[in-house]
Amino acid sequence: MSSRALTLGTLPPGLIALPTVYRPQADTRLLAHSLAHEALGPGTDVLEIGTGTGALALHAAGRGATVTAVDVSAMAVATARMNAWLHRLPLRVLHGDFAARTTGQKFDLVVTNPPYVPAPGSGLPSRGPERAWDAGPNGRMIIDRICARLPALLRPGGVLLMVHSGMCGAQETVALLTRAGLTADIAATASVPWGPVLRSRRAWLESQGLARKSDNREQLVLIRALQP
Repeated sequence: MSSRALTLGTLPPGLIALPTVYRPQADTRLLAHSLAHEALGPGTDVLEIGTGTGALALHAAGRGATVTAVDVSAMAVATARMNAWLHRLPLRVLHGDFAARTTGQKFDLVVTNPPYVPAPGSGLPSRGPERAWDAGPNGRMIIDRICARLPALLRPGGVLLMVHSGMCGAQETVALLTRAGLTADIAATASVPWGPVLRSRRAWLESQGLARKSDNREQLVLIRALQP
């Protein structure tokens, strides 16, 4: 399969998305902007956790990186594979839990837009579109797993790029990664209007102290961490 270069700082055009698959939005574009400033090319091994349509994985592959993309959703895996074929870009797409599918492997860069929306209930959804965004009462059920697993995934000098909502506690993410031995900070932020999911949960979010009555915008945070 021959590769085709993509414009830096943008997402691949004309992406398809099967039903229930998360479509690229402001958080995806914030990651794409940061990804454009990372040193990628032939010889760079990239992992995307929760690939969805494959937009970010294809962005990296378009710059010559060797990319592995993982998603728990079979529909997302099928979507990413179709988009890779449509864009004539090589992409290794795996179905399943990221930790199980990457055992023993190390990467130069890990990029992820994990589920991070706070949701009532103690567990994660097992089906439906909510699987792409619901992440437990504090929105950290997947974020914390990634932070714990990251030192085993990154090579020396490897980088993590992760986006999530400010509701989830950006400083908590930085602290977890720092305790794991990485150098981490908030590399970028963006303010976006509340979407339909947050609007539908306003009363619950206010009751949990995660939002105020006056809130109508969400802060997205881009965490960058470096493995020494």
